Amino acid sequence: MDEVADHQVRTGGCQCGAVRFRLEGAPDAASICHCRMCQKAFGGYFAPLVEIGGARLEWTRGAPAYFQSSKVVRRGFCAACGTPLSYEWPDGIALAHGAFDDPAALPPSIQYGTESKLPFTDHLAALPGRPTGQEPGSYLARVVSRQHPDHDTAEWPP
Repeated sequence: MDEVADHQVRTGGCQCGAVRFRLEGAPDAASICHCRMCQKAFGGYFAPLVEIGGARLEWTRGAPAYFQSSKVVRRGFCAACGTPLSYEWPDGIALAHGAFDDPAALPPSIQYGTESKLPFTDHLAALPGRPTGQEPGSYLARVVSRQHPDHDTAEWPP
């Protein structure tokens, strides 16, 4: 995170680098939404989101494409790689938590849509784990990443 004129500055973007954003100012709460619509939009067990509140959002490279997921909510995503980027409603915008370059700096503080919470999510931390590439017979040692790095670049791809 950079400091500019006493304002927090956070950056992020999609996996391929076609869409990047800059958030200046302190965002509101980070959350996890378990509702079925968010599960489908993120293709996951839940949607981790960060409400921008009074912070200023600027799309610095490209712009999201949108899907109007309900009468009042549209969801932004990268048209090139499919990364979920935003959840937008009449009173605000939330950004996908994992799209931030430093998602660890914004720990979630509340959960929504708990009526649709998948019952096993409370036990994920208890599952055994392995570092990336240490799976038996892993193909990951041969992977060459095309993912945009977790910082702004003058242009992408290089």
